[in-house]
Amino acid sequence: MVIALLVVAGQAGARDALVDPARLASLVDDAVARYDLPGIAVGVVVDGDVVLRQTRGELRAGQGEAINPETLFKVASNSKAMTAAVLARQVDAGLLRWDDPVVRHLPDFRMADDWVTREIQVRDLLIHNSGLGPGAGDLMLWPSPNRFTRDEVIHGLRHLQPHWSFRSRYAYDNTLYIVAGEVAAAAADVPFDVLVRREVFEPLGMTRCQAGGWSRDAVGNVAQPHARIDGRNVVVRADADMIPDEPMMAAGGLRCSLDDMLRWAQAWLESGSAPTGGHWLSQAQRDAAWTAHMPMPVSARMRAWDRSHFSAYGYGWRLTDVDGTSKVAHTGTLKGMYSALTLLPERGVGIVVLINGDADEARTVLMQALVKQFTGAIGPHDVDYYASLLAAERADSGTAGAGTREPARTPNAREIDSVAGRWRDPWFGSVAVCPRGDGLTFVSERSPKLHGDVVVEGDRLQVRWREADVDVDAWLIASPPQGSATSLHMAKVDPGADFSYDFEDLAFEREGDCRR
Repeated sequence: MVIALLVVAGQAGARDALVDPARLASLVDDAVARYDLPGIAVGVVVDGDVVLRQTRGELRAGQGEAINPETLFKVASNSKAMTAAVLARQVDAGLLRWDDPVVRHLPDFRMADDWVTREIQVRDLLIHNSGLGPGAGDLMLWPSPNRFTRDEVIHGLRHLQPHWSFRSRYAYDNTLYIVAGEVAAAAADVPFDVLVRREVFEPLGMTRCQAGGWSRDAVGNVAQPHARIDGRNVVVRADADMIPDEPMMAAGGLRCSLDDMLRWAQAWLESGSAPTGGHWLSQAQRDAAWTAHMPMPVSARMRAWDRSHFSAYGYGWRLTDVDGTSKVAHTGTLKGMYSALTLLPERGVGIVVLINGDADEARTVLMQALVKQFTGAIGPHDVDYYASLLAAERADSGTAGAGTREPARTPNAREIDSVAGRWRDPWFGSVAVCPRGDGLTFVSERSPKLHGDVVVEGDRLQVRWREADVDVDAWLIASPPQGSATSLHMAKVDPGADFSYDFEDLAFEREGDCRR
């Protein structure tokens, strides 16, 4: 285990009274100890200066390669603000406008509703107001790797049915950020990976960030994702020698180091030592990025923990208030990789947290505790304090023991015959629900990790996935429920599970019999 701590002497005065590097480091210590994290990188910027860099753990648990400030992490949905920044730079350059119809740049783009196809603008791609359900189409992105191309993901959008009216409410999506990346690429006539390097990484000195396809070993120092399996941190979804140019790049596929993300924070805080000199992005586009374009719900937790009064989405950023000061932030979540970036612009503070493990709770409590060191909140506000609040939430909601599989049996001959066959969904493609040995299996053609056993729990068919890192089982719902089914639908066994497993958006029609 390695600890690297750098404290930089900065401006004297009130700022110094707020900065206690030893206190900040102790919060990281507590999170690592409490959650047994495989690796973490944390940094803090105050008034343009990096006042804290701390790294712990390993690229791969137990292998001895230490994480440092140059280690690459998947930043996941923190990629979204970078995609929005590429578009903002193009608006500054006159290559497009925020109110351009998407079809002006991508003539073949379609949504399920023709009116939405005509009316959806570039700005709409960034603010989660499409009318689609949360995570709609994400099964074309995760679990990865899979066989979907970027063009297939975008084409699939025309088959996804809206849950609500266009622009009527907030519902988080990833697929439209992929469209946003392709709009930017079309406007510049270069691939998006080239564009994000040219417009973001290079001018801001984010020298380690990677986009598109690249060689793991040539780049080196790449953290691997971990899951908790049998009480241990185990590498899951490990990188192959070549990192592919995955479709999700503009939505959540970029990788950066702690030092890169600190430069990114500095660029947005724009203090005296920021590397851009104020010329990287116009004030008009900075303001546009941090404008409340789409209202979001203010949760009970936000009111209780932060005394928040509003919540909204900007262009790639979440906007709210905490203890009377503005907060601009985002998180990133992929299996075994968690990131968080929080900016307190009125305090000149930026905080980065990168973790290469299953760390939802660890990220929440650590970032919350770090933020509270700069908002003037009175009270303990440490890792144990917020962990106890989360435990109380789980107890109140009755989810403390969620995730355990119930007893199940192998389907009988009648149940097998009712659903056996090849099935096709218009955006997800073909699956085989076919006998294997004495049982029944579900195999996706384009998403090979969605390979599972069909069992009967109670009187319902359920798919239990074989891959250890695919942890959201699904009901298999036949129609009609008796006799030979003509259509199949699916739903998450746990309705509160990760919305990116958007089984509810699938509508399979029978394509043929099982191949013998």
